[in-house]
Amino acid sequence: MITKREAALRLDIPLEMATRHGIPSRMSDAEFEELEANPPAWLVQSRANRTGKRPVWMQLTCTVCGFTEAARPKKWWPAFTYLTCDWHSPTELPEPAEGVYRSEIDGIGSRFVGIVDEKV
Repeated sequence: MITKREAALRLDIPLEMATRHGIPSRMSDAEFEELEANPPAWLVQSRANRTGKRPVWMQLTCTVCGFTEAARPKKWWPAFTYLTCDWHSPTELPEPAEGVYRSEIDGIGSRFVGIVDEKV
């Protein structure tokens, strides 16, 4: 059995869309495979409208401890050099290269800090 959230992740659609189109809260793998093999018109249209510039879901992984979480990316997220859980110390990451400015962005997913290294 997979949950509605897992189905949304696998279909690469927002959870709100899964709810709006009647995806049940739990479905068997066979039901999901049938949905994937014969997608309804709304799912075909949704996939056709995708530009591919930004995924609907991203897998966030901590560079230090390996904790992972699926999250919907925000438009303002830059390309991160590293992602860490918010309780890790910055000293647990590799030192920035010479001539690189490092900035931290809080509030990524439920517990991550994004690290961006940019050339000065």
